[in-house]
Amino acid sequence: MTVNRKDQIRALLKSIETGQTEAVAVVSTQTYIQHNPQTHDGSEGLAALFKSLSLRSPKVNIVRAFEDGEFVFGHTEYDFGSPRVGFEIFRFEDDLVVEHWDNIQPRQGPNVSGHTMVDGPTEAADLALTEANREIVRAFSDAVLVGQHLDTIAQFVDADLYIEHSPHSGDGLSALKAFLMSESGEGPVIRYDRNHRLLADGNFVLSVNEGFRDDVHSAIHDLYRLADGRIVEHWNTIEAIAPRSEWKNNNGKF
Repeated sequence: MTVNRKDQIRALLKSIETGQTEAVAVVSTQTYIQHNPQTHDGSEGLAALFKSLSLRSPKVNIVRAFEDGEFVFGHTEYDFGSPRVGFEIFRFEDDLVVEHWDNIQPRQGPNVSGHTMVDGPTEAADLALTEANREIVRAFSDAVLVGQHLDTIAQFVDADLYIEHSPHSGDGLSALKAFLMSESGEGPVIRYDRNHRLLADGNFVLSVNEGFRDDVHSAIHDLYRLADGRIVEHWNTIEAIAPRSEWKNNNGKF
């Protein structure tokens, strides 16, 4: 019987609510690498974190879960006393999780277009276009986000269909362009310096980036939905990277 990795990750994350550690058995006890700087390395550190979080009567909702080769990535809602939204990435070797990254921020919004940070389609489609969509987002990231060639944005984003879930912007190409150009106003000033990873499942692509938000060194995770070769929907989280002196492991955020 083939084990469904997405279901295993759903069970693992849901166990945060209960503090029960059985689902942590999917995590390798020998080789697990933790990239959350606030969590100790190894499966024991993860179990201890889940146990600690369970004391706060948390709520966990896995909104979306996708699979890309050895990776499972999810879009999640948390409430640890205050609502948060995050992206979780797990890397498998055989039947065990051996590596983990995340990016979590306080929940904000809805935005000016009425969208929350998590609503919208949840199931991957167009599976045959996975690699093509990955390359579209790669080109968008290189040209528009890191390269700051905003004059090329219409090549990648559907002006008529674009839906924005960031709490700091709204629907439409003009709103996105204004947000990326912003150096003042209501939203944060964001600078993309490097794309570290692109994970794709059909028409969804998660882009893992390093940059700055209001001059604070940050991880920026962007989830895109594509249709007919264009970006039509976007969700994100932005999390400040803790100073090195506060890290509980030495694996780095990325």
